[in-house]
Amino acid sequence: MTPGPTNSLSDIAGLRVGNAQDANLKSGTTVVVGDAPFTASVAVMGGAPGTRETDLLAPDKSVAAVDALVLSGGSAFGLDACSGVMDSLRADGRGYAIGPAQIPLVPGAILFDLLNGGNKGWTENPYRALGRAAYANAAASFDIGSVGAGSGALTAMLKGGLGTASLVLPDGSTVAALVAANAVGAVTTPGDRHFYAAPFEMGAEFGGVGPDPRGGLGLSLDSRKTRAMGARANTTIAIVATDAELTKAQCHRVATAAHDGIARACVPAHTPHDGDLVFALTTAARPAADVMLTGHAASLCLARAIARAVYAATPADGDVMPCWSSANADI
Repeated sequence: MTPGPTNSLSDIAGLRVGNAQDANLKSGTTVVVGDAPFTASVAVMGGAPGTRETDLLAPDKSVAAVDALVLSGGSAFGLDACSGVMDSLRADGRGYAIGPAQIPLVPGAILFDLLNGGNKGWTENPYRALGRAAYANAAASFDIGSVGAGSGALTAMLKGGLGTASLVLPDGSTVAALVAANAVGAVTTPGDRHFYAAPFEMGAEFGGVGPDPRGGLGLSLDSRKTRAMGARANTTIAIVATDAELTKAQCHRVATAAHDGIARACVPAHTPHDGDLVFALTTAARPAADVMLTGHAASLCLARAIARAVYAATPADGDVMPCWSSANADI
């Protein structure tokens, strides 16, 4: 398996990613939209999730496909980004048809970034407009790091961000991940240099510094974020995708397997204070593949995407946490 041409979710043909963010707010929204509706499911393993329309994605529910998926900052306020995406999809004539009515289906998930130093004193919820802007920006090429849903994200010790990665499987199908990394846990080992996901790095996609040679890692739960905020404010939310045909139940299994990537990249993971959630979708452009291998590849992509999110984060005025790049300026 090797990364796709762009090492991103856009290696799945027919998918576009849009980001919108507000530097003053220190928050933003990311949307994934397809050229056509896609089959999707979800697996939630964190103890504090925030979601919209995810019940539709259970394998026993009747809705066969959705129009878009949203990741957003803003905690519960950020769920309104889905409404902005719905507005735009409806204007484009898309949605689930019930008689003359068109109802765009847009499940979403949020992370908590309300204490990250941004100006949260709005009088009107800004996330609906951010959802519309993210949809308008949706394209095959997109930025990572301090953008979209990752623009205000923080991990335990460093700024988080938006990350992505892909793999092409031996059968020619592609698997990819997109993540907003805002975990309770640390993404780097003590000292901020080595990524927990380093054993899974492809080339030098997140610095190429390799695994930490020390043993006994993971025992420290030190957190600059907790010290800076005085509260636990977290969640890793992700989308994994493939072009291999999957049923809705198989998408659920792939989403569940992909959670291994969070555990490989964030220490600790799936805590009572995280809302860790993974959507899985298929464009079904290729024949069915080995579901076990697809899920395994999704977990590898997600671990790498989390590390890439932190690696690509950039500093901004008013930050309460350092970036990996500033902590490792000697590299």
